[in-house]
Amino acid sequence: MKTTLTRALLGAALALAAACGDLSPAPTSSTTTPAQARSAIVGPKVDGHGFGFNGTASGFGTAVVSLTGGGSFDVATANNTIPTTTRVVSNGGFGCLGDVAQGGLSGCLTGQGVRWDTEQLLASTVFKCSPTDTPKTAFTNDRTVVLFADFYRAGDGNEESFRAPMIVSEDDLAPLIEGDQHIWIQGVGCGDAVVHFSN
Repeated sequence: MKTTLTRALLGAALALAAACGDLSPAPTSSTTTPAQARSAIVGPKVDGHGFGFNGTASGFGTAVVSLTGGGSFDVATANNTIPTTTRVVSNGGFGCLGDVAQGGLSGCLTGQGVRWDTEQLLASTVFKCSPTDTPKTAFTNDRTVVLFADFYRAGDGNEESFRAPMIVSEDDLAPLIEGDQHIWIQGVGCGDAVVHFSN
């Protein structure tokens, strides 16, 4: 029954994220204003793959981050050149449960964090679950999504507080590490999560 309830909650989160998503074609840069970087939502769902998840990541120092959300994406548009227009609608909530001192979320203190949204769908990223971990590469496909995301703290309004790549996967990202690793955030680490992908 617990599994059925968890799947139902993830399905609801996926539908909410897709319906309320912010389609952001590319991250902002010194040559692009926030108004230019954001585009209107073109629809409630991007053709392709949907996903929903809820978990916690850690592994680097005192960094611990809870992460939840979902959305939809088109694998064929994934690109590692930033900025590039990609088709992705995904967002959710996050919270720093332990101070982050490295990576894209460096400076996020315990108790901070409200929400995240996506700047770009990445084709791949190199990641480590801890400082001593062997580097690995994750690729966007029908069971894994690699995102370049904006993270917002309370009080920062619509200006992103942090920017970092993240991974969500139905598969274990690091089979040689004890337990299951289904999410990753740069400078925070990996962690277990309840994850569901749909086509």
